[in-house]
Amino acid sequence: MASPAIVFENVSLDFDGRVLFRDLSFTIDRGSCTCLLGPSGCGKSTILKLVSGDPALIYTGTIRCEGEETASGRTAWMAQQDLLLPWLDVLANVLLGAKLRGEVNKELEDKGRDLLAHAGLGKVVHAWPATLSGGMRQRVALLRTLMENRSILLMDEPFSALDALTRIRLQNLSARLTKGATVLLVTHDPLEALRMADRILVLEGSPVRIAADINLAGMPPRDADDPEIAVNYPELLDLLMGGKAA
Repeated sequence: MASPAIVFENVSLDFDGRVLFRDLSFTIDRGSCTCLLGPSGCGKSTILKLVSGDPALIYTGTIRCEGEETASGRTAWMAQQDLLLPWLDVLANVLLGAKLRGEVNKELEDKGRDLLAHAGLGKVVHAWPATLSGGMRQRVALLRTLMENRSILLMDEPFSALDALTRIRLQNLSARLTKGATVLLVTHDPLEALRMADRILVLEGSPVRIAADINLAGMPPRDADDPEIAVNYPELLDLLMGGKAA
């Protein structure tokens, strides 16, 4: 059996005068999409920052990414805001990481163009971000994350600002393009978690604890009528609203 992609072992963290985590432990399998589901402010995004190796967070315990106690060169981050640079065109934004590292070449440019075409953005390769819709901007941000070619993708509520239909389309695209990568997706939307995840960790309390650990059958993205959604949605709502898991 392959070793886990991410390991938290007895992780404790005090943040802004409160105990956020106390002896938090879990593992994330390689090549899976795991959703961290919980209310706003419960520490979901802080877990992503810890995985990424944020030096501002001083914790105790052990965090390992692919067997190493450093995440250097292993993670890519997609935020809720698209964070596109307005003075760069679409292709240049997609290639931004490689540009900053001095790695841009024709092969990478061709890969960027191919990804843009696959995402339905082939006609706006040289458009400015200000001319794009919110959904198009988030597609560009997703492709910029994928162009980093990291084995662990950290996604912090990347679809929450979109309208319902655009959100579904982008969830579908993300599930296709990230297949085979290790994805840690933060959301407060139980339906999004059920559509996108192989596994859901429900977070609650202070200090944060894992209230439920749910493994889902089948392959994401799931349709609205998927049995896994029908079976698990009521339990997730109950947990998020302060009830007890069945």
